[in-house]
Amino acid sequence: MSVAVSRIDRLAIVRHPDRGTLGAVAGRGVADTLRRLLAAQPEVRMIFAAAPSQRETLAELVRADGIDWSRVTAFHMDEYIGLSDGAPQRFGRFLEEHLFAAVRPGRVHLIDGAADPAAECRRYAPLLAAAPIDVVCLGIGENGHIAFNDPPVADFHDPLPMKVVTLDADCRRQQVNDGCFPTLAAVPARALTLTIPTLMAGRHLCCAVPGPTKRAAVARLLSGTIATDCPATILRTHPDCTLHVDRDSLPA
Repeated sequence: MSVAVSRIDRLAIVRHPDRGTLGAVAGRGVADTLRRLLAAQPEVRMIFAAAPSQRETLAELVRADGIDWSRVTAFHMDEYIGLSDGAPQRFGRFLEEHLFAAVRPGRVHLIDGAADPAAECRRYAPLLAAAPIDVVCLGIGENGHIAFNDPPVADFHDPLPMKVVTLDADCRRQQVNDGCFPTLAAVPARALTLTIPTLMAGRHLCCAVPGPTKRAAVARLLSGTIATDCPATILRTHPDCTLHVDRDSLPA
C-alpha cells in the first residue's frame, strides 16, 4: 500500500513499499492528469526525464488507456553533447524506446546533442515557449540535480530556457552507477539542459525517485534549506508537485 507521508512546504510526498509500486502509482497519476487535461483543452504539452529511475513510470503510461496521445506534444529535458547518433545512452533514444514508439505522441521535439550546442539552444527555446507546459515528469540526481542542473551550475532565476552545462563529477559518476556507461571517462563532460525556471513553469510536476542511491539527495531535499547546493529543494516551492519515493529512497 502507498501511504502519503507528509507535505513539506508545498511539496506532497507519497512513500511506496517498493520501486514497482512507486512507478505504477506515479504513472497512473500522470495518466489521470493527462485524461483530465485532454478533456478540457485541445493539446497537452509535456516534458520527460530520461533515466533508469523513470522506467516503471513510463511503462505505466504505456499501459494506460483512454489517452489520446495524438494531442500530446512531448519534449525531453536534457541531452549529452557529442554522442554518436546510434549511442544507446542518448536520452532521446531512451524515451523513444520506453515511451514514444509505443504511444506515438502527436509531436515529439528531441534535443539534438550532435548539433552546434548554442544553435540547438536557440532552436529549442521557441518550441518550449510556444505555449505553456502542462506536465513535467522528472526525477532527481544523486547530487540533487533536476535535469542536468548540477549544484555548480544551478540557477533558480536562470534567464535562459535552455543552456550548455559542464557536468560535475557526482553527476557523471551516477551515470556509471546506473549502468549507462562503463567508466567515468566514457561519460560526456558536457550536456544541454532545460533550466530550472523552465521546469518549474510546468503546471503539474510528478517526481519519481526510487532506490537507495537517491537516499541522501531525498533527505537533503526534504530537510535542508532551499538552495542550489541541492537544486531539487526548489520543488518544495511548486504549487503542484508530488514526490514519489520508496522505502529505499526514504526509509521509515
